[in-house]
Amino acid sequence: MKKFRPQSGFVVKAYRFALDPNAAQERALHSHCGAARAAYNWAVAWIEASWWQRKAESTYGIPQEQLTQWRPWSLPALRKAFNAVKHTDPRFAAWWQDNSKEAYNTGLANAAAAFDNYARSRQGRRRGRAMGLPRFKSRRKARLSCRFTTGTIRADADGRHVTLPRLGTLRTHEPTVKLLARVQAGTARILSATVRHERGRWFVSFQVEVKRDLVRVARPGVAVGIDLGVKTLAVMADSAGAIHEVANPRHLDTALKQLRHASRVVSRRQGPDRRIGHKPSKRWDKANAQRNKVHHRVANLRADALHKLTTSIAAEYGTVVVEDLNVAGMLRNRRLARRIADAGFGEIRRQLEYKTRQRHATRLVVADRWYPSSKTCSGCGAVKVKLPLHLRTYHCDACGLVLDRDENAALNLAALAAAAVTGTGVAGDQDTTQVSKPRGADRKTRATRPGRTAGTGRAGGATLPHQRQTETRDRTQAEAPTLW
Repeated sequence: MKKFRPQSGFVVKAYRFALDPNAAQERALHSHCGAARAAYNWAVAWIEASWWQRKAESTYGIPQEQLTQWRPWSLPALRKAFNAVKHTDPRFAAWWQDNSKEAYNTGLANAAAAFDNYARSRQGRRRGRAMGLPRFKSRRKARLSCRFTTGTIRADADGRHVTLPRLGTLRTHEPTVKLLARVQAGTARILSATVRHERGRWFVSFQVEVKRDLVRVARPGVAVGIDLGVKTLAVMADSAGAIHEVANPRHLDTALKQLRHASRVVSRRQGPDRRIGHKPSKRWDKANAQRNKVHHRVANLRADALHKLTTSIAAEYGTVVVEDLNVAGMLRNRRLARRIADAGFGEIRRQLEYKTRQRHATRLVVADRWYPSSKTCSGCGAVKVKLPLHLRTYHCDACGLVLDRDENAALNLAALAAAAVTGTGVAGDQDTTQVSKPRGADRKTRATRPGRTAGTGRAGGATLPHQRQTETRDRTQAEAPTLW
């Protein structure tokens, strides 16, 4: 199916609101999300059944042209097959009419997308890790979600209710005036709505085609380099010479004492045991809900802090320079994984990408992953061979500069903006620029560790002292980085 593209001058945005459903509405929400999961599992089983049948027939010596036909996984084909069996299949015949057709369409669309991703990954046309076959969704672990694309989908005129197909009118926990004002003014059109259970409550997210209103940034001619860290969340150095630090709120560390206490209470209750089919006690459910409440509060506080930080950055500077951090690799460090995950490095970059592009049309420059921002002297351009993480102060052996390593890295990132065109805060300047490191060829991550081979040195491949290449002095770049 063709991907939706907004008309010229419009962008697609999401408006998300928390819901306050009553008991009957909550049961209906659970039923719709369960129907989406059941339809997804049916589609996976229906498609893979032909695969296993062909594999079995091939072992019997049946010719290739006489094997069972492949079953298509396109969304129209899945809809047609599901509508033909839902009346007679005992898994759906008794209750499929209780939910909207959009619930089943959600599961079928997800299955079609999963098989498309699997096929593209096998053919080498999909970036990222290789994808395996789609798997069945568990009733216990599956995320509750359902998407509505047809029918009555609106934000009611009172600003405190939304209307969805078959679910009726649901009260929102917060006012919907921002979306309602745009719809009434004719600058927004609701495309679809998705209900989801997340962090202990229900949310509705409207996908809206909105007229693009660009806001000029406060300082369009100024570039800022952002160095992310654990001790200090962000050190920002702009081309005007100002350096600003953003403290790390450490929301998870603050709540650890509460979490330990809540986890001890849960461990003393009679919990579930799937091996013997034992259900949890009411006291365990209550204690587990209290523990989850602490986790949800930490996640909400983190999201709020990151949104405020990225919004202020995108609204102030014409050019923003960030690093291409390997967050997944950094999380493998068991000593720092918890604090890195709590800081949200990947989320900061994701938010900056869409906020600079959609709201202000400024330029986001992404430094190469191997750019030595911390090892490079911001004064003369000398590059250190090694700079261990425990050294928090940068000492340059060439020019004698002494500076905090995070501030030095932020200054180097800000200087990278000179290689790109400074954002002007207007619609014509909205692309993301990738800047490579200035030290020659790009370096690629090794997929596997090469085996040691014995050379002319000692056993195991080690080299003798006179065979090693000595780099006692700093290397100097061809040109020193400059801040404008």
